Amino acid sequence: MEMLGSSLELGKIILAPIIEYYNYYRGADEHLKNLKRKRDDLECKKSDIELEMRAELVPGKKPKREVKSWLQKVEMINEEIQKIEQEAIRGKYLSRMHFGRVACKKILEVTELIDQSCGFGDCLVIGPPVKNGDELPTRALVGESTAKRTLEKIWEHLLDEDFRIIGVYGMGGIGKTTVMKEINNRLLKERDKFNYVIWVTVSKAFNVIKLQHDIACHLNLENELSKFKDETTRAGKLYAELQKRKRYVLILDDMWKAFPLEIVGIPEPTSANGCKLVLTTRDVNVCNGMNCVNIKMELLSIKESWDLFLKTVGCDVSNIPKDVVEGVVKECAHLPLAIITVARSLKNVVDISEWRNTLNELKTPVKGLEHVDVVFQKLRLSYKRLNDKKLQRCLLICALYPEDYEIYRDNLIVHLIDEGVIKSKSKRQAMLDKGHIMLNKLENACLLEGGSHDEFIEKEYFVKMHDLIRDMALQIAGPKFMVSEDVPDEEEWGKDVEKVSLLSNRESEFPYISPKCPKLSTLLLQGYATIPDSFFVHLQGLKVLHVFGGRIKSLPNSISDLENLTSLRIYRCFDLKRVPSLAKLTALRSLDLLESATKEIPHGLENLINLRYLSLRAYNQEMPPGILPRLSQLQVLKLNCGSNSLIVNGEEIVRLKKLDFFKGKFCGLNDFNTYLESLEGGPSHYVYCARKTKPASELGETIKLLPKDVQALAIFGGQNLRFFYKCTKSVCIRECEEIEDVLSYSYTFPLQSLEIVDLVKLDKLLVLFREEKVTPAPMVPPGTFSRLKEFTICECPNIKQLFALGVLLNLANLEQITVFRCLQLEEIIAKPEAFDEVDKEEAKEIVEIFPRLRRLTLGISPELNTICSSSNVILCDSLDSIEIEECPKLKRLPLSLRRINGQLSSPPSSLQIKIEKERWELLEWDNHDLKMVLEPCCEFLF
Repeated sequence: MEMLGSSLELGKIILAPIIEYYNYYRGADEHLKNLKRKRDDLECKKSDIELEMRAELVPGKKPKREVKSWLQKVEMINEEIQKIEQEAIRGKYLSRMHFGRVACKKILEVTELIDQSCGFGDCLVIGPPVKNGDELPTRALVGESTAKRTLEKIWEHLLDEDFRIIGVYGMGGIGKTTVMKEINNRLLKERDKFNYVIWVTVSKAFNVIKLQHDIACHLNLENELSKFKDETTRAGKLYAELQKRKRYVLILDDMWKAFPLEIVGIPEPTSANGCKLVLTTRDVNVCNGMNCVNIKMELLSIKESWDLFLKTVGCDVSNIPKDVVEGVVKECAHLPLAIITVARSLKNVVDISEWRNTLNELKTPVKGLEHVDVVFQKLRLSYKRLNDKKLQRCLLICALYPEDYEIYRDNLIVHLIDEGVIKSKSKRQAMLDKGHIMLNKLENACLLEGGSHDEFIEKEYFVKMHDLIRDMALQIAGPKFMVSEDVPDEEEWGKDVEKVSLLSNRESEFPYISPKCPKLSTLLLQGYATIPDSFFVHLQGLKVLHVFGGRIKSLPNSISDLENLTSLRIYRCFDLKRVPSLAKLTALRSLDLLESATKEIPHGLENLINLRYLSLRAYNQEMPPGILPRLSQLQVLKLNCGSNSLIVNGEEIVRLKKLDFFKGKFCGLNDFNTYLESLEGGPSHYVYCARKTKPASELGETIKLLPKDVQALAIFGGQNLRFFYKCTKSVCIRECEEIEDVLSYSYTFPLQSLEIVDLVKLDKLLVLFREEKVTPAPMVPPGTFSRLKEFTICECPNIKQLFALGVLLNLANLEQITVFRCLQLEEIIAKPEAFDEVDKEEAKEIVEIFPRLRRLTLGISPELNTICSSSNVILCDSLDSIEIEECPKLKRLPLSLRRINGQLSSPPSSLQIKIEKERWELLEWDNHDLKMVLEPCCEFLF
């Protein structure tokens, strides 16, 4: 039995291959047919893959290796199958078995290839690996201090987790892009900070599709994105791709318009994704619209401008007159692009004539633009992008004023109203508001620079034009504008000229000319003692005539015939005693003679029934009855208010129903009361001057009659008076001999509305607050000084402390502190009572004070030793200016900087510290490193 079993097993082993080969032989034809069907399936798959791959295979991409290998295998197996089919046709009887076996093997191989093709995924091609960013070519930073301070501030904000969107703004050509290129390259070198850096130049007209495409190019996503034309779908694809990448910095250079991030597909930068967005722009409104933390790019200092010019010009300029070289550098107006462009044009030039010619061209850019075309092209973009004809007209009108001229906002807005840039409205305030909005827009676009001066109760705000912006504006205006310090010869007055500015800083003789300029509508004059009568004969189209300070004694009688004149303004002409008859000038809407020396009311004033604005000076007389009621369109009436002033009747003022602003002197208290009783809500801004000649009782009774919403109050030379109202925003008290304290704890309301306090020459002032000893521990009323922005105290010799400790926490909005010649003053913020060294040790918690402080000025206060206690510090975040002079006992400057990754941050680029060198060295510091960081901001006084 065992032998039989073994024989059967042996038989199976012998028969198995025979049966297999028999099946190959018998089914050879069927196997070949199956192989052909499988080959056809594979060929179809191959065709589909090749078509799909060709669609994806664009420049910069290549087939995946596995796809390429698969196609090669398909080619090889197709050749092998074709060979099998050909040999099968010619085959012999005994070869059928071979072909059947080979066909079965190839069927398995083809099936495997078909299965492999299903594993290639959605994409058959690959692009180059995504880089973490591109290093950008750049030149060395110009302005070692200014540019580097800005760069370091941007870098600190990038590393600070509290800042996600950063806006860098400044005028064209100031170096924003250069600084950001340095940031880009530094980020690529320090790869531990961020994974990717994406740089996109936006420029000019904002286009969502283009911006999406430019970002996609950095992600190798442009071909995928190009399949879709719909912005929303593209945004979704871009958003998904950016979401995959953590910790990237997206830099958008040269933006002109804010936009919502989601419409492009940019994820909101958050601490979770670790991403940052940095943009550069010329318009701070773009930064605000993108919810940025803003960093301003400042102009170069004088020294930086000089150093950059000499470095770029590349030759020894010692043989060139110093005044010529300095003049060329000055005309470049601290703008890096202008300095580099002009210096390159003079590179290796040693001919003095060429230097002088360049200086002349720069001074007269309208005629010679050879050296500054590149600069103007950049600046002109800002002008074009205003996209508002009125804003553009406003900017051009500013160019009529001289270089570096501080144009007071209120005067400029009046000029814009006169020119029709601001249309007349029923309310004067609406026009003023419109003007301020326009000027704000131009400031925000870095086309105007803003500033202010302290005047009387309030600040006087002005704007000025950067020299190159002004030159660009005059180039745009072309022959329609004529701007000169000297009166051109008669033949130079073109027939197309529309606006002429002859503002000279020196006394000049006005030539006897009679230009024929039918289109001339605006004329500004300054610096001429006399103007010949012939000058205005052929200027009948003139609408705006403004005459500025000078020794002019009279105006020519030919002005009386300028019947189209709508605005006549005389500024600071204190030798001008009379003006010619105005009887024919019935088109006048604005007449300003307040800053002249005219002693009489102009002849023909009663005929000017279209006047909206009247500002007048006359001495020791009353306004003739009947004139004011005829001027029923008046919105503004300003009259001189001195002891020898023009007096008006209260009832006639009441009849001027359109009057929005009035300044003048009434015949007496009854007229004053008549006027007050006619007011519905009272004036929004009121100044009452109480003079020494008035007895205290009369002053008190008069002040009690003031409207309860009075916002500004000035008391000059009064007695110990305290009249403050809930809406009072500005208080000015000067030369009041008996005042020992200004504010009292016993008020029934807090002084939370006060924004400005100005205390000057109060000889007996001892404290700000008089403590009422009603309770054991009097408390400062809640809200006191909570809106205070500016505090000034000058020449108050007996006060020893300014702010009580209890009011400190209310001073969060304080922006400016000025202390001058307070000889006994010891402390700005009073220390707690019985504050000793033990208390000092226990005061471990540091409290930040004055978070919005911009300016701190301390002068000639010999006893001042403390600004605040050692537990208080002032962060430098908002500080622009610190001035300390002749305060020999001051021991500590309580400044502080934020720490980023354990390191002190850089101070604001705008911060300037003026202090005596010796005092600086003697100051005590909580952190010695702070002194080293702040020292570059110092301008030492010797």
